[in-house]
Amino acid sequence: MTTPSAPAPSPQSLARTFTQRFTSTRRGARLARQLTLVELHGWGIPDRTSLSEDAGLLVAELAANAVTHGRVPGRDFELRIALLPGALRVEVSDARRDRRPTVRPAEYGAEGGYGMRIVEAVAADWGVRDRVIGKTVWAELKA
Repeated sequence: MTTPSAPAPSPQSLARTFTQRFTSTRRGARLARQLTLVELHGWGIPDRTSLSEDAGLLVAELAANAVTHGRVPGRDFELRIALLPGALRVEVSDARRDRRPTVRPAEYGAEGGYGMRIVEAVAADWGVRDRVIGKTVWAELKA
C-alpha cells in the first residue's frame, strides 16, 4: 500500500533563489543589479514594476556598500536573492565583519552616507548577520 502523495504546490508557493559571486568592484556591483533584474523577469516579475525597481535599488545600494566598505583585496562579494511566499529577500555578503552598516543621520551637503537610509526607507525589514568570514546584510520587500 502506498501513502497518498501531497498535492503539488502552486507555482506561487515555490521558493526561488539566485546566488552569484561578483568581483568587489564598481563593475561587479552594477552587474549584480542588472542580473537581479534579469532573474526577476525570469521569475515572472516584469521590469519597471515597483517590486523589480525596489529590488534593483536594494541590490545597488547593498552591493555598493560591499564594494566600498566591505572589500578585502582578492575576495568577492556574494549576492543571493530569494522569492518566498509573500517576500523577496536580498542578501549581500562581504568579507569584512568589522565594518557593519548603520543608518547615519542626514548631513547637509554630504556627498555620501545615504545608502542605508535608502535601504531602510524601501525595505520592509533589514539586518546584518555574521558569517564565518565576513557578514551578510539582508533586506526584505513584501511581494
